[in-house]
Order: sequence, then structure tokens, then C-alpha cells
Amino acid sequence: MIGIVGKKIGMTRIFDEDGKAIPVTVIQAKPNRITQVKTTKKDNYNAIQVGAFEIPIHKANKPMQGHLKGKKAYRLLKEFREENLKKFKVGTKLGVELFAPGDIVSCTATSKGKGFQGVVKRHSFKGLSKSHGQSNKFRSPGSLAGSSYPSRVFKGKKMAGRTGGKTTTVKNLTVVKVDKKNSLLLISGCIPGYNGAVVLVKKQSRE
Repeated sequence: MIGIVGKKIGMTRIFDEDGKAIPVTVIQAKPNRITQVKTTKKDNYNAIQVGAFEIPIHKANKPMQGHLKGKKAYRLLKEFREENLKKFKVGTKLGVELFAPGDIVSCTATSKGKGFQGVVKRHSFKGLSKSHGQSNKFRSPGSLAGSSYPSRVFKGKKMAGRTGGKTTTVKNLTVVKVDKKNSLLLISGCIPGYNGAVVLVKKQSRE
């Protein structure tokens, strides 16, 4: 589905007609420009490639300058799969007008990195009992495996480790408001990533 690349500004709340507070995430999505249209005949799949966050052409590396044929350069190139390519041409701008209040979207971003964390924070373990003389093990994972069998720790065991910093997608979010003048999207709920993170907003079918 078609989408747009934007930047997370932060969270706030707005009020509907009944005075109900709706928590929203503000996404600034300045117009993206289509840099390439991929077709099944040439590339084995249909998609459009867009450029976001324009930069001076001399700051782009040589491969990007060659790909964009010496025209405007961008800090980020992203692809969106799209079957109907008739209305998309190279150079066309895509802005927040792609969306309307009530649209269902999915948002993809890199989640906040938390560093090395224990099992209580990383996997929401309950922890061990604090009674019966136990003094320093209530945040430990407990037993990992049997000694005689299987004599090893199974792959995928929930243990302490690096947390966050992964590409995360949140689906079934609703566009609450579209501000075309300031290129802003107000989307209900929370979206992964820190303020200033790059966010991919894609239209989603209601199925």
C-alpha cells in the first residue's frame, strides 16, 4: 500500500466534539518525491520509490547521484509496494493529502534502545518470591534447563539481553486529523521511536 515517510514530533492530545480527550502522535511528513517507479516487467514487482528529507546534491554519495541522475538528492529512499502505478510518475510529490481523517494506517519505526536489560524489564517476568530467607534473587530468571536432560539451554529461551532498537510496526492506527498547511498527521495512540525518529506511515486495508 502507498505511504509516506515522516518524522515523529511527539505526543499530545486533542478533544473531539463530545469533549473526549484523544491521545495522538504528531508526525511531520513534508512532501516526498517519487524517484523511481518499479514495474513487474523490469524489476519483477510493482513499487514506487520515494525520497525524503532533501539534501544538497553535493552532499549525496556517488551511487545516489548516479541513481538520481544529478537532480535533487535525499537523505532517505524508501519503497512502497503498489499495484496500480498509472497515477504515479517520477518527480510527483506525495504529501499528507494522501490521508484523510478516519483512515486506518500502520506505522513503522525503530523502537527506543534500552540497552542490556534483565528478564523482569525485558520479558515482564514476575520475579521470585521475597520470602523464605531469599534476599537477592527476586529479579533473577530462575531455572534455565534441566541438568541431566536436556543438559543444555533451548534456543529462544527468554533471558536477559539487549532490549529495543529494533524495527517495529504498529497496525490498525487511526488518522485523527490532517494539517495540510503544516504537513502534519495526527495519529491516534503511540508510535515506536524517539522524538525525531523516521516513521513510515502506510495505508492499511480495513480487512
